Amino acid sequence: MNKGNLSNFDVFSSTHEPYWITSTSKMDYPTLSEDINVDVAIIGGGMVGITSAFLLKRKGLKVAIVEANKIAHGTTGHTTAKITSQHNLIYDKTKRKMGDEKARQYAEANESAIHFIADLIKEKNIDCDFCWRPAYVYTQSDEYIEKIEKEVKAASSLGIKASYLDKIPLPFDIKAAVRFDDQAQFHPLKYLFELAKEIPGDGSYIFEHTKVVDVDDNDNKNCIVLTNQDKKISASKVIVASHYPCYDGLGMYFARMYAEKSYVLGVKVRGPFPEGMFITAEDPGRSLRSQKLNDSEIILVGGEHHKTGSEKNTNVHYENLGNFAKETFDLESILFRWSTQDCMPVDSIPYVGYITSKTSNVFVATGFAKWGMTNSTASAIILTGLITKGESPWEGVYNPSRFNISSVPKLASFNLNVASTLIGGKITPVPDDLEINNGEAKVISVDGERVGAYRDEDGKLHIVDITCTHLGCELVWNEAEKTWDCPCHGSRFNYNGDNVEGPAFNHLKHQGEGHNKKDPNIF
Repeated sequence: MNKGNLSNFDVFSSTHEPYWITSTSKMDYPTLSEDINVDVAIIGGGMVGITSAFLLKRKGLKVAIVEANKIAHGTTGHTTAKITSQHNLIYDKTKRKMGDEKARQYAEANESAIHFIADLIKEKNIDCDFCWRPAYVYTQSDEYIEKIEKEVKAASSLGIKASYLDKIPLPFDIKAAVRFDDQAQFHPLKYLFELAKEIPGDGSYIFEHTKVVDVDDNDNKNCIVLTNQDKKISASKVIVASHYPCYDGLGMYFARMYAEKSYVLGVKVRGPFPEGMFITAEDPGRSLRSQKLNDSEIILVGGEHHKTGSEKNTNVHYENLGNFAKETFDLESILFRWSTQDCMPVDSIPYVGYITSKTSNVFVATGFAKWGMTNSTASAIILTGLITKGESPWEGVYNPSRFNISSVPKLASFNLNVASTLIGGKITPVPDDLEINNGEAKVISVDGERVGAYRDEDGKLHIVDITCTHLGCELVWNEAEKTWDCPCHGSRFNYNGDNVEGPAFNHLKHQGEGHNKKDPNIF
């Protein structure tokens, strides 16, 4: 076991893209170029969108996926791809807060999702590195021993194969752990690309680089989905599966979720990795799993979560994960690095179903809280049931209208943060100069306006208005991804002001759209 810092390893020379994306061939689908009619329009081409479209087309419906970028390249392409019903320590908490029946629904939905994926892979003979693995939550803190004991008892009572351990097959001591058997892992893009191949044709479609800008639900009649190409999709049903809902139908999802960033390294180590998937119960969070790489394997080392937009020095999280890998294993090299963003709901359970209690033709799936592989699959099964039969056995626990959001105490802290970001960001003093090095960003004042400035490696300066175009929060620079991030609802923009993630529709105002151009290197 190597000890010390990363002096012999350069985290930032690794490929800054997820392994899943670099290891798959590109799939190309057209942009929407004419108005069309389908039975179900699906906004978002990730795990939920593709699985829902696959299932609905099998039921004989005509579907259209509308993806703003490339299918499976968003949150789905940035996952650690654990197919598990073990979602940290969730079952004891869910039983206490929501009751035995809702906890049973959640357990059954996610256990069923595991076997749905496994069965479909076998049926279609999909080569996607699928393998069965136990999943562990472990702790090195006395504080979590009792919590793990209670989790084993709760999970076991719900029919999950859970056991208590005081040792796990990793090279360090622990205080306690819970192990779930019959869990799995895979390559998500290889799996989804095979499902996607069966969607286009016979009146069904996949469209890429087509952004939805509005949804008109026509008082529960036929819906109209409007895109940025001024082309429309008419559909009797709409599924909003865009990670953070790009349309919330007045469901106030912005008030009951927040966005959280976390980080992943793909590393090579000397010696075999134990068969299993591992995650810590305590912060700062450490997640481990292996992944086949040609004739060898890499280890995915994840963790270091924080609220989106709450930190500027984001590169330190890659360094922390690298140091953990070096201290834990005989580290050979660091090959990949990437970050991901997850929607965190107030009670840790996703929102899946009718987008509001008053809407019968618009559905939503969001808030997977880092556990998207099984929850996305369960969501697709739930939504297919609601659309084709009007019911699902798991709809109760996932119901987006399961509580009155004004009565949830945790919302107060969310909204206080939003308020402080809206107000505080406007009055914080900023340096009134343009002394910015290549590769550096600063918040500056130009003509009395607070703006974000980034100088690229060629010395050109990119200036944008850093007021988020969603609800007006002030953006924060993310040095690792070179983006301006919103701490309120997770929208992210590149240094040119283009929207790359989140609920915001419009790009940021950039130099030439309201600022005076004084520097010939500014554009």
